[in-house]
Amino acid sequence: MLFKGLGYRAHNPYWSFSPTSGDGAKLRGGRFNPKGISTLYLSLTAPTALAEYNQGFPHRPQPLTLCAYELNCKNIMNLLDQKQRNKAGITLSEMACTWELIVARKQTPPTWIMANHLIASGIAGIIVPSYAKNAPEDGLNIILWDWHDFPPHQAKLIDDDKRLAKNLKSWK
Repeated sequence: MLFKGLGYRAHNPYWSFSPTSGDGAKLRGGRFNPKGISTLYLSLTAPTALAEYNQGFPHRPQPLTLCAYELNCKNIMNLLDQKQRNKAGITLSEMACTWELIVARKQTPPTWIMANHLIASGIAGIIVPSYAKNAPEDGLNIILWDWHDFPPHQAKLIDDDKRLAKNLKSWK
């Protein structure tokens, strides 16, 4: 499917000079990507992005930089839809798995198996519920494995006034 709209991400201000890299997810892995795969995790509303950023400690929110992105992405699977989940070979409960505990046990989460399969099939990204404990009940995320500043897999940062830091030297 084609997804057009806005995406949001709350960034640690220190790393805000590279808001479209996907390097953090590549380095640490995430619910929908094994280590080594660059992935851009975006939310479809600003409140969901804030919840995702603060999910570990919602009672102690830390400083952040909220960015918005223009999305114009083909080859997106909407995993809110049962038929699409069937095609992806995953259930809602598998998507909600405790992926970090599974990885800690040296096992592969079902979400990583699904991600590898979808990436190999040419899927650019997925729409999924937010699994942050403090997220709005209807909070949604779009997870991108293939993105650029231009279509057909566009995730273009909105920074018309060039306010974001340019590199780490900006903090010194």
